[in-house]
Amino acid sequence: PAAFADSIARSASAALGAAGSSEARPGPGAAMTRSVAAAINWFISSYPLLGAMAASFTVIDDLDVCRRMDIQVAAVSPELREMYLNPNAYFDDEQWRFVIAHEFLHVGLRHDLRSQGRDPYLWNVACDYVVNGWLIEMGVGSMPDGVLHDPDLAGQSAEEIYEVITRDLASMRRHRRLATFAGRGRGDIVSDRGPQWWRSPEGVKLDDFYRSVLARGLDLHQERGRGTLPAGLVEEINALSHPPIPWDVELARWFDTHFPPVEHRRTYARASRRQSATPDIPRPAWHAPDDEDQRTFAVVLDTSGSMDRHLLAKGLGAIASYAASRDVAAIRLVFCDATYYDQGYVRPEELGHRVRVRGRGGTVLQPAISMLERSQDFPDDGPFLIITDTDCDRLTITGGRTHAYLIPPDARLPFKPRGEVFRIS
Repeated sequence: PAAFADSIARSASAALGAAGSSEARPGPGAAMTRSVAAAINWFISSYPLLGAMAASFTVIDDLDVCRRMDIQVAAVSPELREMYLNPNAYFDDEQWRFVIAHEFLHVGLRHDLRSQGRDPYLWNVACDYVVNGWLIEMGVGSMPDGVLHDPDLAGQSAEEIYEVITRDLASMRRHRRLATFAGRGRGDIVSDRGPQWWRSPEGVKLDDFYRSVLARGLDLHQERGRGTLPAGLVEEINALSHPPIPWDVELARWFDTHFPPVEHRRTYARASRRQSATPDIPRPAWHAPDDEDQRTFAVVLDTSGSMDRHLLAKGLGAIASYAASRDVAAIRLVFCDATYYDQGYVRPEELGHRVRVRGRGGTVLQPAISMLERSQDFPDDGPFLIITDTDCDRLTITGGRTHAYLIPPDARLPFKPRGEVFRIS
C-alpha cells in the first residue's frame, strides 16, 4: 500500500494533466463543476498530504444523488471511496478546498471506526471541531460560514471533545441542533456498506489502505516543504501508522502484570530424590512458592439474553488459556443475569469445555460483585474480570480492587470505568 500511495502522489499531476485543465474522476452521471474539479486537482498537484487520497476517490456532485441522500453540502463514504458534493452549495475554489480536505481527513483518520459505540452524530460533531481547527491552522482553503469551530477546544482530541459534549443532557441537546456539512442532525461520514463494497476485488484491507495513503502523504508533504502542519494532526497520523495492539495481547499483558511466572527453586528442605545410578548422592527437589494456591481471580460472566455466544466463547477461551499458562490453579466463576449463580472454583481447562452456562435472562451484575467482595474464601486482592455486552447496570467496585472489562468492539459501558477495558474483536 505504501508503494501504491507513493506512486499515486508522485505521478498524479502528470497522469491527470495540469490543475484546471483536467477533470477529477466523476461518478456515474455526474458533471463535475469547475470549482470542484479545480479544488480536487489542486490537492493532487499541490498538496501531497491529501493528494493520494484525492486521486483514489470518486467525487459525485450529482444533485439528484445529494437530494436522495439528503446532503446539504458534502459527505463521504469510506467503504465505497466516494465523496458526495452538492452542486447547489455555491462555494468558490477556496471554500471547496476546505470542504474537500475536511472530508478527506475524516476518512484518513478513520473517524468512522474510532466511534467505539459512541453516539454517531455527536461523535461526528466532535471530529468536525478537531478537523476544522486543524484546517484553519494549516490555512487550507477558506472556511465557509456556519462551520463548526470553537477556539476554546483547540489542542483537544476528538475523544476529549466528545466527553465535553456529552457531560450533561443540556450540552447534548445543544450540540444536536448543530449542523455538519451533511446537514442538521446528520453526520457527513456515511458508514452504510452497499453491495459494491462486498463485491470489491481489493487485496488490501481498507483500513490498511487509508492508513498507508495518509502516512505516505505526510512523508511527501514534509519532504517537499509544503508548509507546517498542526502537531496534533501529525501525532494522529503517526499513531495510525502503528496499528493498535490486539485485545488478546493486551489481555496477556494484564495477566503478566498480576500473575508473574512462578519461580520454582531447588531445595534440600524437602525429601531429596536420588538417581538409581548414584543412590549415595542426594539431589535437591523442585519446590514451588507456598502462595501458589493464592493465584486466582474471579470471572463475572454476563449470561443475559442479549449476550452473543461468540463473545462468550472468545472471552472464556482466552481467559482459560492465559490462566493455565500462568499457573493459575483455579478460577472463581460467577454467572449473572437477573440474579447471580456462583459456580465456585473451576480449573482453567474446564472453563472453556465443561462449564454449563446458566441464566439468559436480564442483566444485573452488581450483586455478584458485592458477593465476591464479601466472600471469605476469595482473596482480598483477587482481581475481577467482567465479561459483558455493556447492556448492564452501573457497577461499583470498592477498595480499589484490580478489575478489567471484556466488551464488544462497538459497545460502551454505561459508566466511566476505572479498570482496564479490552474490546474483543
